Amino acid sequence: MSDSQIPLNTGLADLFAEGRASKFWFICLAVWLNAADSLVTATIMPNVGANLGGYAFFSWAVAGFLLGAIVASASAGRLSELLGLQSATTIAGIIFAAGCAMSALAPNIGMFLVGRVVQGVGSGWISGFAMVASALIFPARHLARMFASTAGVWGIATVLGPLIGGMLVQAGNWRAVFWLFALQALLFSAAAPFLLRGSVGKRDHSSIPWLQLALLTVGVGAIALANLGSNSTVAFSLVATGLMVLCLILRIDGKARIRMFPHRTGSLRTTAGLGYAAMFALFASSMGLIVYAPPILQVTRQLSPMSAGYVVAAQALAWTLTAFTVAAASGPAENRCIRLGGACIFASVACLMLGLGVAPVAMVIASAALMGVGFGLCFSLINRRVLGVLSDDDRAIGASAFIVVRQTGGAVGAAVAGATANLAGFKAGMTVPAAQSASTWVFATALPLALGGAWAAWRLSTRPDPR
Repeated sequence: MSDSQIPLNTGLADLFAEGRASKFWFICLAVWLNAADSLVTATIMPNVGANLGGYAFFSWAVAGFLLGAIVASASAGRLSELLGLQSATTIAGIIFAAGCAMSALAPNIGMFLVGRVVQGVGSGWISGFAMVASALIFPARHLARMFASTAGVWGIATVLGPLIGGMLVQAGNWRAVFWLFALQALLFSAAAPFLLRGSVGKRDHSSIPWLQLALLTVGVGAIALANLGSNSTVAFSLVATGLMVLCLILRIDGKARIRMFPHRTGSLRTTAGLGYAAMFALFASSMGLIVYAPPILQVTRQLSPMSAGYVVAAQALAWTLTAFTVAAASGPAENRCIRLGGACIFASVACLMLGLGVAPVAMVIASAALMGVGFGLCFSLINRRVLGVLSDDDRAIGASAFIVVRQTGGAVGAAVAGATANLAGFKAGMTVPAAQSASTWVFATALPLALGGAWAAWRLSTRPDPR
């Protein structure tokens, strides 16, 4: 559907009409389970390490979750066709709950990490199926508002996640975090058969792209390993290897009978190719802020962990508010928002490169907010633009691919930032000189990613042909 064909009635009353209100809140719960679980777990990890041992395996808790989530979300589109969205979503919630229970009951760090991988699989499927449900249940005129709403849930989770984790840690019961999310996941699974009834049935011709999924596991695994080591040369080599495998996947997928991504996703001459490229590169460029700004602010400004976290939360809040503001944009206004969004993210990365280590905290908050404004301006509209040009056969896999692209970009960005921070001296300890050096170089290496993403967003917004 082209921009001019999108109806103007995009208000909340129309969004919730025809029984869509309950489905809207169900999708928001799916996003909450993914977002809040990740943020709460990051808060409680020091206590997990103290209780179970294995401080050296902290990063594996994140890497294992991320690997499971990316591979699962990549298969979500095809699984929704193979099993039916209703059954697939129910199973995803049960798997997520099982992973939470494994982590809650873990007697040692090994079992805890296995539970995190299972949680990642469940989370990836839940997120992927939520995107599929958004694309298939809600009319095109509401897609930007739906994607803005998911950004809003992420913003809420950014505020409440660390707070919930901190309260349970202070109460001396980190295991309660996982029981809390296991209960929510079971409620999610119980609701799925009723709320998704009739949304989309099985397709007899659907199958799973096993080769692409296997290669994706290898590629993302290499990137995850890069983010775990202390040798920067090896880390950059692993990132490069992972990226080459990801490019190979696009080449193979384009010729495969059973595809994991929409048709011609690997081409920068198409709307879908430019849209996914912009999302990948822009989100990758943001990981320096998300991963390294909090410890840098703690070392250079003596902020508490919670205060430093909430400085970074300015990005999520600005993203949410801006996304709702531009949700109804169409035609030339939509194109301007996409162009301006990419430019804002690039400008934010440049400002953080110059000022995170030395500028007043207020300027750091402003730079983080500028990045959030950029994402709010362009991400939901890019999602809508891409879905608008996909065929009916590609809409399910195209919607789940949003999660794959975003999380894979995050993995690449985090690995590059980690290797750069280690080169800058972080591997020897979080000293003030190391933090100030990392504050510059982490964002310097992110700047080319931001520039590439801004270019892809600009090219997308100037395409005369919407295909």
